[in-house]
Amino acid sequence: MAQTASEVTDLLAVLWGRAQADAPAGPSSPSQLRALLAIERREGGNMRALGEALGSTPPATSRLCDRLEAAGLVERRLSAASRREIELYLSRPGRALLEEIRASQIRQVALVLAAMGPDAVEALHAGLGAFRDAAAQVIDGDRHERDAPARLANPA
Repeated sequence: MAQTASEVTDLLAVLWGRAQADAPAGPSSPSQLRALLAIERREGGNMRALGEALGSTPPATSRLCDRLEAAGLVERRLSAASRREIELYLSRPGRALLEEIRASQIRQVALVLAAMGPDAVEALHAGLGAFRDAAAQVIDGDRHERDAPARLANPA
């Protein structure tokens, strides 16, 4: 099962690459896209939390945020709780960019789903929902259930 999931992940990476290429104004690197997704999941989080989510050092995380802020995709704000903390938020263009990429991802996945039978699509839908919930629990703990926005519409 894990081997099949790994193979699917590889194929999804190809589809996501196509989706990003099709999006009008995608980030210039996969690390920038990963950062935008991490900031979205932990809106208002600090640089340390982003670095931990990305597995990056503080200087690398800071430079990445500098580039995202310069591109108008991220906003840094002083924390109300601590003047030493900087909170990270997606800007409207950053949010719009993620929406464009997701719409393109949905188009790419729809092509694959169209090649599958209805029963296989139904089983995949149920299995992916369970996998998403379990993965979010492992990654985010209880935060996912109450904070995460819906990601994909039901393609069926």
